[in-house]
Amino acid sequence: MKFSSPLVALIVFSLTACGQKAAEAPASPAPVVTPVASLPVEHSILGTSKMTETAPEPPLTQKAQVLSVINVEQYTYLEVMQDSKSRWLATIVPSATAAKKGDAIQFDNGTLMSNFTSKVLNRTFPSITFVGRVVISK
Repeated sequence: MKFSSPLVALIVFSLTACGQKAAEAPASPAPVVTPVASLPVEHSILGTSKMTETAPEPPLTQKAQVLSVINVEQYTYLEVMQDSKSRWLATIVPSATAAKKGDAIQFDNGTLMSNFTSKVLNRTFPSITFVGRVVISK
């Protein structure tokens, strides 16, 4: 059997190349893994996140006397007398559902809305303040 020179050269080259190690790339540092237990609470998956904490309640800086109360499914509407003027407040149930005519109440500053239409009451209030909390004064 007769081998040709180019074929022998290819076989020899292939065998010698297999025996050599390929040049290794420089190793990159391993990523740092921090256990969950050592993270601050606000970063922990298992801990209580600060984002889930409730916001502090606004101060009850306003005072008034209740003239009338209208309770509907989601809101309590209060007509109140404040500084010798009648005005309307609305708050989410159950904040003021126990309020009744003649009660003295305290409430936060809230958000004033003009020409608010209540679809449930089929009524437009020229001015109404939506408050977060109403407390009956003792």
